[in-house]
Amino acid sequence: MSLLQSYVDSSVLIITLDGRVLVGLLKGTDQTANVILSNCEERVFSADGTETVPLGLYLVRGDSICTVGLLDEEKESEIDWSQVKAEPLSSTTL
Repeated sequence: MSLLQSYVDSSVLIITLDGRVLVGLLKGTDQTANVILSNCEERVFSADGTETVPLGLYLVRGDSICTVGLLDEEKESEIDWSQVKAEPLSSTTL
């Protein structure tokens, strides 16, 4: 069983190997760490501010995931992401 199973029905942030940042509600996972997110959004960082792109129901392949973490929804709601300025993450190799 996947260790991600304990995160089901929780808000998570996923960073992919190609540097994408995805946020959503983890709805399911399998033995190869593929995950299904509902209400998924991608955060696209830039020097001009962060854009949030709604993706809806989204499947992320397990072999493209770098890390998964639980979100603190209270702290998350305090951040105005449109004002956060940062360079995008670069790709990662494992």
